[in-house]
Amino acid sequence: MQDIAHAPGKSALDKFWIIGGGKFGLRAAKTLSKKHPLTNLIIVEKEKAVCRQLERLGFEAVCRDGIQYLERNLASAPYPDWIVPAIPLHTAYEWLRTKLSKSHTLQKIAVPQDLVTELPNPINAETGRLYISIADFKCPENCPEPDKICTHTGKPRLMVLHEFLKSIQRKDLKTVVIRSHQLAPGVGGYTPRALFAALNEIEAAQGPVLLSTACSCHGVMDAFQLSAG
Repeated sequence: MQDIAHAPGKSALDKFWIIGGGKFGLRAAKTLSKKHPLTNLIIVEKEKAVCRQLERLGFEAVCRDGIQYLERNLASAPYPDWIVPAIPLHTAYEWLRTKLSKSHTLQKIAVPQDLVTELPNPINAETGRLYISIADFKCPENCPEPDKICTHTGKPRLMVLHEFLKSIQRKDLKTVVIRSHQLAPGVGGYTPRALFAALNEIEAAQGPVLLSTACSCHGVMDAFQLSAG
């Protein structure tokens, strides 16, 4: 399995799994195919009509629930180089929850309110999930995520979000962050190695866990408690 810091484009053989074939998944597929025309790309989409549309457009589509596909196909090699989440869920959390449910009971908990107040522009979902962004505006779809300067404002980025989230250290929560790397303008993803590393950290945790997936600007966060059995 490749190193997490690997960046696409070094090889014409990058393999991508795009989880979700809707608006964002299709845009990711078109963008990646244009940037890496010799790449191996699979779109996983549960809606049959959407799968047929993707196939008419020339993409390889697997008509299956994305989380179930990950759970089954990350059970053994060969792995893809990159996983691109494009469904309205915290894909990494849902995969980890499925894996952990075989040996643990997972109970969602609320992110502590004093921590929420420290996060940039947090938005609560009904499940207690938090969406986080250093932007209080709609980012351009083709943002290249420059290192220091915001594409939209032209000003220095206030922080690097994945680094900020990793810096959260609390006695009552184990912080685990999966970094989303930019694979093409407006398209982010992570490696299977990053998922398995997060799984190992969570299994070794002695208490509640704060799991985030984030790029430099945007992120999603879930908190939960594990117990054996």
